[in-house]
This record gives sequence, structure tokens and C-alpha cells, in this order.
Amino acid sequence: MHRYRALAALIAGLFLMGVVFPSSVLAKAGRKSAPTIVLSVEDLKEVTRLRVSSETELVFSIKKSDGSLTVSFRALSGLKLERRPFYSQLIKSIDLAKSPEAYLLIVRMKTENFSYSYLTRKNPFELVVDFKIKEEEKVLPEALPSSDQEKPSTQYAEPRGEVSKETSNQNLTDKKSVKTIVIDPGHGGLEAGARGNFGALEKNITLGVAQKLKEEIERGLKYRVLLTRDSDVAVPLDRRAAIANNNKADVFISIHANGSRRANARGSETYFLSLNATDEEARRLAYFENNSGELENQVVDREFDDLKLILWDMAQSAYLKQSSQLAEFVQTELNELLNTKNRGIKQAPFKVLSGAACPAVLVEVAFITNSEEERLLQSGDFQRRVAEGIYQGLTKFLQLYEKP
Repeated sequence: MHRYRALAALIAGLFLMGVVFPSSVLAKAGRKSAPTIVLSVEDLKEVTRLRVSSETELVFSIKKSDGSLTVSFRALSGLKLERRPFYSQLIKSIDLAKSPEAYLLIVRMKTENFSYSYLTRKNPFELVVDFKIKEEEKVLPEALPSSDQEKPSTQYAEPRGEVSKETSNQNLTDKKSVKTIVIDPGHGGLEAGARGNFGALEKNITLGVAQKLKEEIERGLKYRVLLTRDSDVAVPLDRRAAIANNNKADVFISIHANGSRRANARGSETYFLSLNATDEEARRLAYFENNSGELENQVVDREFDDLKLILWDMAQSAYLKQSSQLAEFVQTELNELLNTKNRGIKQAPFKVLSGAACPAVLVEVAFITNSEEERLLQSGDFQRRVAEGIYQGLTKFLQLYEKP
């Protein structure tokens, strides 16, 4: 009997070693890491040259739009970008974004009046794009670093604020008089946000409201209005605040649609930044918004994120009073125009607000998980009323701080 048991144990051990172990090894070997693209930027005598290189062969298409060039990389399960600092007289910033069908390398220029040409090479892959300013327009040079600072190398960098030299006093006066409002439609691309019971997606609702709000502001105020995204693409949370800072925004407004496990949860609420959430529900909402884009294959460095939030909370404290006043004005107007439940103004540690160097609020316009409010949110008329409410609150806030 003992001999049979020993034989059975031996067979079981051989089975585990011969089947289970190799299959795990094969599974591990079968995983392919996402391709990495490396960028370099160089200002030559007549052109600015962008090199995009990778050890993996990539399929791409190129599209030019006003002030930018987009390179679409298709049929990829993932794509990484190796970030390096760069300085260029023509290229403002370079970002990698996700859309449902592709990864988008977005090259933003310092002028809309540019032309380009490109060449490609295989094994290893390299795309070389030469940008040139059309003769009828010249780009104003960026302010160079002071003599005691090292000039940045001509390669990829996190976007930084532009400082332009104006040659006439009139231009300086005009530049100071033009103020900027940045509107952030929450989520986008593969990051859909909260979902309604009947299929509504938060990313679509927020974009609709943001576009209508932009129209309202441009119609009624002499402000420059920018959107952090104007199509269905994913934009990293820290990049959204960077867009506001790079454009020296005077106000930053992030728009979202709320979600809850309670089907009867309803109403609008407006947030401004704090490390400590107003209540448990606000804390959960901030956690969802902060991590919804990181739930795929990313590992969150929580200690580093917490440190960044602490530092940015200290920076935002300079705008604490203005942010709370803006939130109060917006919330009051939303309640009057929408006739929905007033959930008040609250505080929570939203990453999207943490980097903004200006008064900043996050507006949860209604609950997409409430069937009645989901139906309203999909209505163009309701979206326009939401935009009107935010606009009226913004106008009162601006009047308060524009008085002598």
C-alpha cells in the first residue's frame, strides 16, 4: 500500500513539473512588452526636424490640423513614449494620447502657418518629419534661458509655459488684456468614465457640455477659451492641468457627470481642491476619478502620488479663497437654472485640480447613474442649460475680481 502511495506521489510530482511549470513559463514568455518610441527634436538652419524611432516596425498615418500635426499609430495593443527634454523654436509640445482605434502622437506647433515633409525607414523603424515656417509668417522666438542656466537639450520634454518676446508696446498691452479660461471635459478615448443604465457615457456628456460652455463664454466675454480635448481622445490627468498652466489660464473648470451605487442619487455638486475630502462619498468619488485611467496595466506609485498631491495642495492654497468662491457661484447658478437637488460645494483630492496654478473647480453636473438624470444629460437642451449655469456663475466670479 505504501509503495502505491509513493508511486502516486511521484507521478503527481512529475506531472506538476512537466505540465504546470512549463505552461507558466510559456505564458510568461508569450507576453510581449509594449513598443517604445523615442523622440528627438533639432532646430536646423531651414527646418525643425523631428525623429521618431522604435525597435518595432510601426504602421502610421499623418494628419495636419490647425496648429498641430497628428501621427496615428494603428493596430497596437500598447505604446510607450520615452520622455526627454527638448527646446525648439517651432514645436511647442509633443504628447501621446489614446483613441479607440489608435495611439496618437500630437505635435503642437507655435504657429498654424507651417508646412511639413517626411521620410520613413524600416528595420529599425524611423520616421523623420521636417517642419518649415511658410514665408509669410515668422514665429516669435521664445525667451532664451539666462546665462547662469543651462540651455535645454533639443529633445522631448514635458510641456512648459511659453514666454514670447513682443516687439511693440501695443502687442504687450494686447497680450496682457487677453485672459484665458481652460475648460476640461472629463475622461475621453478608452477612458469612458461613469456609465448610465441606458448606455450613456460620461466622456460624451462632458464633451458636449464643455463645447457649449465654450460657445457661451466666447459669445459673452472677451476671453480666450481652450478645451483640454475637443474630440474623443484620452488626455492624462496631469497633462490637463499642464495645458492650463502652459497657457497661463486665469480659471480652470473641469466638467464631469456623477455616478453612484444608489440609483436614487441625484443633483449637482461643485468641488474645489483639498487633501481631506468633505465626506466619505466625496472621497470615493475622488478615488474613482483619480484612478479610472490607471486601472488597465499600470501600477500606481501611491506614495509618490500622495507626495505630489501634498505639494500641489500647498500651491493651490494660494487660490483657495478664489476657488471656493467660484465653486459657490457656479453651484448657486446651476441650482437655479436646472432646478435639481442642491448637493452643495465640497472639497476632495482630485488630481485634475491639483496641478492648476489658478482658481480651479470640478463640476459634477448630474448623476448619469440616475435613470431620469441620465435621460436629461443626453439632451442637448439640458446640456445647454448646464453650460448657461456654469457661465453665469463664472461671470459673477470674474466681476468680483475684475473690479478695481
